[in-house]
Amino acid sequence: MERHAAIIKAEVWARLPDEYRLSGRRSGWVDANKPGEEVHSFLEGPAFAPDGALWVVDIPYGRIFRIASDGTWSLKADYEGWPNGMRWHDKHGVCLADYKRGILRLDPATGETATVFEAHRSEGFKGCNDLCFASDGTLFFTDQGQTGLHDPTGRVYRSDASLTHLERLIDNAPSPNGLVTDPSDRYLFVAMTRACEVWRLPLFPHGTSKGQLFARLPAGASGPDGMTMDTEGNLYVCHASRGAVFVFDAHGDEVARIDCRAIGRTTTNLAFGGPDGRDLFITVSDAGVIAKARGLAPGRTVLAD
Repeated sequence: MERHAAIIKAEVWARLPDEYRLSGRRSGWVDANKPGEEVHSFLEGPAFAPDGALWVVDIPYGRIFRIASDGTWSLKADYEGWPNGMRWHDKHGVCLADYKRGILRLDPATGETATVFEAHRSEGFKGCNDLCFASDGTLFFTDQGQTGLHDPTGRVYRSDASLTHLERLIDNAPSPNGLVTDPSDRYLFVAMTRACEVWRLPLFPHGTSKGQLFARLPAGASGPDGMTMDTEGNLYVCHASRGAVFVFDAHGDEVARIDCRAIGRTTTNLAFGGPDGRDLFITVSDAGVIAKARGLAPGRTVLAD
């Protein structure tokens, strides 16, 4: 018998203050990705700091914000770049996937950035999108650029825990975006935005093989974006035009859906937090809002979370 997905309603947790909503500021990212639109911000990359504060990026304007537990916002960085994915790491601090500049480190005290990877074998990236760490500190990140069904040449990379050796896992992806490993770190899940799919890639010491389709999401003006996973192996996938987070169990069955449509349609990324680690904090980018909902189980705890 087909099981119907539970519907979970999200609520507004924090709203970008008006003082930080920009007007009339030029951005090449907006010109390319939102041509003709007035974009006050585009929040992404939610990540919790060790002190429990939530940090988020603003892609088109190179800004990074800290949101305290009481919902108070503060600007921590304003630099020349397009930060997209962000993770905190015990050893490496704040790591960014920057669409313009590659993989960066951010000094949270000063807002200064330093380059970790700007190219692979002297070949520049197409446009880095998101990153995640496995439990042993292995780094994975996506290189999406403007790839899609018309140009399935997006890439997924892996680096060792020292962040010195870079390996390309795949180079035939139609817009690779969010990514996360399973609890065993044996599989990497990658959202393919413009194909409306999630791929499951087995991980081996040298590369991958038998990559497969794990889940297919409804088509629309966009597709799957940021992802995370809980301790029971449920995969949470933001859909960037459906105003929802789709939740799949370990078999690829949709078991729940988090509805954000009353807040906005562009649900882009999410992170687990809260006192018991079960609260989900979701960037609703068109609204400039962080939404909140309860997950099915606590989120996984890895080095970067």
